Amino acid sequence: MALAAARMVDLRKEAVDVVLDRVEQGLGVRLDRAAVIRKRRSLGGRTDRGTWVRIERRGFERIGVQGCNGTEAAAVLGSVVMPQWYRGLAWRDESEPAMWRADELELISAPPIGKGALVLRDPELPETWWAALNTSLDALAAHRTLRVATPDTELMTQELVTAKIGEVFPEVEDTLVGQWAAAHADLTWANVMGPEFCVIDWEDWGMAPRGLDAATLWGNALAVPELADRVHRERRADLESRDGKLMALFFLSKIVGPHAYEDDPLLVPARKEAARLVAEVQAA
Repeated sequence: MALAAARMVDLRKEAVDVVLDRVEQGLGVRLDRAAVIRKRRSLGGRTDRGTWVRIERRGFERIGVQGCNGTEAAAVLGSVVMPQWYRGLAWRDESEPAMWRADELELISAPPIGKGALVLRDPELPETWWAALNTSLDALAAHRTLRVATPDTELMTQELVTAKIGEVFPEVEDTLVGQWAAAHADLTWANVMGPEFCVIDWEDWGMAPRGLDAATLWGNALAVPELADRVHRERRADLESRDGKLMALFFLSKIVGPHAYEDDPLLVPARKEAARLVAEVQAA
């Protein structure tokens, strides 16, 4: 029997004091409530013991094989620069089919490079940042897990890849993925810190086609050509593989597809890159 879907909520607009009370009691911390960061699906804030707490609400229909403990599960990933995980707390929503999850983590002092997923200027990152990015992504890709990545909350499957690319680029007839590897699955500029490198928000990580993370970071840099070029140079092995090109098209399908809007700073370069990639994949 299919699970009933939880009510769609926007935590930027919901009353969350009861949730914060429960987290403080369960983890034994006091949150700086005046500075709590509220996003659509998550909350985050500093604690009185110099740590960070991330809180997420997830409907049962989104748990499935992924679960709701991605941040905790990521603690096993060696050689990946991320906040240290300390403890967690989870409970079932009393009124609907949803789970709440709170994780207490190391507080990272460096800010996110982007206020949102993309960037509009070159952050001029140091060489140490790029070295840490490469070390972390290579170590992550070498890990094997039963978790399946959920980019944009959708379970990453061959069927999803075929559907997303086929909807926007029907001329690409062969979308079969050859290599799967562990991926962060939400590697946007809002989830990487700088100038000291660190990757945050691990709730969606799992197995995905090779190149998903590189394609996501590259695609969200297209409004800054020098930055996109640098990502491409650093992650050339991923992005020039056939799977990497498919993942680039997977990302670009969200920009140039049926929901494209003309004011998007990514749209013009995305159309150019999509034409190049379609031609290369067809010629291969």
